[in-house]
Parts: sequence; structure tokens; C-alpha cells
Amino acid sequence: MKNRVRELRTEAGLTQQQLAELVHVSSRTIISLEKGQYNPSLLLAYRLALVFRTTVEELYCLAENKELEDRENENWT
Repeated sequence: MKNRVRELRTEAGLTQQQLAELVHVSSRTIISLEKGQYNPSLLLAYRLALVFRTTVEELYCLAENKELEDRENENWT
């Protein structure tokens, strides 16, 4: 799943450790989020959105990800 965590973190001048502390997770979780290897809980996504003063929808590119998923599903039929 595409997301903007790394982009927004670097724009904010935060390290992975600093962001982790702000949202109460390990830096390893932030690394996994940035690599797209881990989908966050709704609560974590909300905390991240608050830190970056954006919405969960924007942070996780939900419209774009939905379009990609819809196209993939069309190929299955």
C-alpha cells in the first residue's frame, strides 16, 4: 500500500525515532510503514495523520490505492 509517511516525515524534519516516539511505536514500525511492509492499525494511522496535520485518506493515498486495487481486480475477471 502506497503511503506518504517518509515524505511527510522528512518534510517535517523528523527522524524515524522521533516520529516513533510521537506516535508511541518503535522505530522499526516506522521503518516498516515507510517501506510499505506493514499496514497500520486505524489508531496508528490516525495518530500519524494528526502529527502531519493531514487526513488518513491523504496520508495513505487511499483514492489512488483504491484505483490500483480496482484495476487489479478487473484483471481477475
